[in-house]
Amino acid sequence: MRVTMRDVAEHAGVSVKTVSRVVNLEPHIRPEMVQRVRAAIEELGWVPNGSARALRTGRTGVVGIAVAELRRPYLAGLVEALVTEADRRGMQAAVEPTHRDPENVHAVLDARGRTFDGVVLIGDDDATAVVPDGLGERPVVAVQAPRISGAVDHVAEDVADAATLIARHLAVMGRAHPAILGPDRARTPGEPGSAPSAAMRSALFAAGFDVDSVQHVPLGGTWDRRAGQQAAADVLHRHPGVDSLICVNDEVALGALASLAAAGVDVPGQVAVVGYDNLDDGWFSTPSLTTIDPGREPLARAALDLLADRLSGQASAHARSAVVPVRLVRRESTLGAGAT
Repeated sequence: MRVTMRDVAEHAGVSVKTVSRVVNLEPHIRPEMVQRVRAAIEELGWVPNGSARALRTGRTGVVGIAVAELRRPYLAGLVEALVTEADRRGMQAAVEPTHRDPENVHAVLDARGRTFDGVVLIGDDDATAVVPDGLGERPVVAVQAPRISGAVDHVAEDVADAATLIARHLAVMGRAHPAILGPDRARTPGEPGSAPSAAMRSALFAAGFDVDSVQHVPLGGTWDRRAGQQAAADVLHRHPGVDSLICVNDEVALGALASLAAAGVDVPGQVAVVGYDNLDDGWFSTPSLTTIDPGREPLARAALDLLADRLSGQASAHARSAVVPVRLVRRESTLGAGAT
């Protein structure tokens, strides 16, 4: 059975005109009314007619997604979540790989108002450091972009809670000598990537670790499996007493697992490993990888909610932030064989 706008209106307890105004991002609609209509659309699975909306409003119905690259599994997964969410809302999404070139980033931003109604900027590198004019009719929403400054709305997972979950979990396991591979995800724009962030230090201290003895291994260039493999080998050589590895992402963690296996190190018996990003590959590594799930789908929903609010005139004149909860996915690399 095909769901219509009238079905959405009846489900939300509003008029068809109200549904139309919400879908067309018209201003001066009460926020609670917007939420009711959006909830009804989601529950019924209704997809608005984007072409008809574009003719009425003069908008393109297209959101640009600027991403550094697509060969990194997590970035590709986040882009997929954003594209899926845009489609659910009756919008098209244009994915624009920037290849970490600032000129490419600004070309995407300059296309606002002509090609794109707004832009979602995935802040993976310094090429996206400054974004001007992101709060008006041509909005920009930055996702996971700690180094971005300027007038933009921002969405990120709760990185401080992620640090707390990792530290507490390792403490419960009885680990005492962790090493951090790469810059931890809780660092803020003013903190260097060559040392644990204040949030990570606080989490480790609260869990009972001697923070000053925690080893930190910088990663040069790309934070991939090769970097993790080399970093883990370096830790084994320089700091044989290390009993757990906190990795900047799952790719680094998977490389570390390969290095530990090659060296005959029992995981998690001798060394536990924790990743970040919840990649599917973590289920199939040996042992399977404990990781932080930052919530790609919730991040995508929050980003497009902020974008829609800007386009409909619902947002304030100030930059806003949305924080998405995280969860620790416990698997064999910290729990032992047979863990789930």
